[in-house]
Amino acid sequence: MVQFELSVEVEEKHIDALSHVNNIVYLQWVQEVAGAHWFSVAGKNSGYIWVVRKHEIEYFKPAFKGDILSLRTWVEKMEGFRSIRRVDILRGEEVLCSCTTNWIALDSDNLRPKRIEEPFQTAFE
Repeated sequence: MVQFELSVEVEEKHIDALSHVNNIVYLQWVQEVAGAHWFSVAGKNSGYIWVVRKHEIEYFKPAFKGDILSLRTWVEKMEGFRSIRRVDILRGEEVLCSCTTNWIALDSDNLRPKRIEEPFQTAFE
């Protein structure tokens, strides 16, 4: 399993009325790191567009303004036109949030489900 990681600093715009990172921001980061991982391996013109079928997200601890967080992701499974991706959001080694997302691959030309070709499957193992 190939892991990919981005670093983010929590800014004022990420903070909600409870003075910590809003739960929607975590979900935005999940999508951001997933896209960055895909493009780092497959490139911008891979012939695929990814859409979310389902997110399962669990929040453990809050993050606060000024925190430096790691967005760590990996593909758990690719099969047919589906991909299961995991994302952990960490402060140091402490997991603040964990998400499992079921993604569907679409053909970028006709927006219909598209089987994930073997070279891409191998690249993310």
